[in-house]
Amino acid sequence: MKVTVCIGSSCHIKGSRQVVEQLQSLIDEYGIGDKVELAGTFCLGTCQLGVCVTIGDKFYSVSPETVKEFFDENILGKVE
Repeated sequence: MKVTVCIGSSCHIKGSRQVVEQLQSLIDEYGIGDKVELAGTFCLGTCQLGVCVTIGDKFYSVSPETVKEFFDENILGKVE
């Protein structure tokens, strides 16, 4: 599974660095680094709500406060 986080200027202001750090920490904590590839990209054009994160062709808006919920629902629940 490839998870891509926007690190463009708008998403950076909304906390993309914290989102990346928290996702990496959760991936490490659950030992799923062999199943999940975390990548960064620049503007994906959907930065109105929060930090843009994609999994496959689906777009999600994530904030540092919603990372754990996003991770549980969209990453952990789909790789085990």
